[in-house]
Amino acid sequence: MSDKIFSSAKDLKEGKYVLIDDIPCRVVQIEISKSGKHGGAKMRIVAIGVFDGQKKTLLTPGDQDVDVPIIERRNVLIMSINGKTAQVMDNDDPSLNYDIEVPDELAANAEAGKEAEVLQAMGRRKMERIK
Repeated sequence: MSDKIFSSAKDLKEGKYVLIDDIPCRVVQIEISKSGKHGGAKMRIVAIGVFDGQKKTLLTPGDQDVDVPIIERRNVLIMSINGKTAQVMDNDDPSLNYDIEVPDELAANAEAGKEAEVLQAMGRRKMERIK
């Protein structure tokens, strides 16, 4: 299965995802310049990295294809916690167990037996929230 699909740059909207330098990012701002006498409109897409939080900018013609990552949200059950790492079990596939880092803002609520939501894209995972 592929980690990305193609989409036209003019189809992007704020809140959608785009790949910039092979990093999945959430679009936060889009600026479109007027088309010139001989050229098409340019788009300036500002996005924030999903996993690292870095601000990225993509400058592209509006009719050009851009890469869009396939992002899955998975519900997991926290089995145990060891420091900043939690061992979790996927609710859809109980045979799938893995370790994942617990972000500092979620560490206070993380307990064994609670459910969490994990974002998964491009072979990386990030815990988004605890239910």
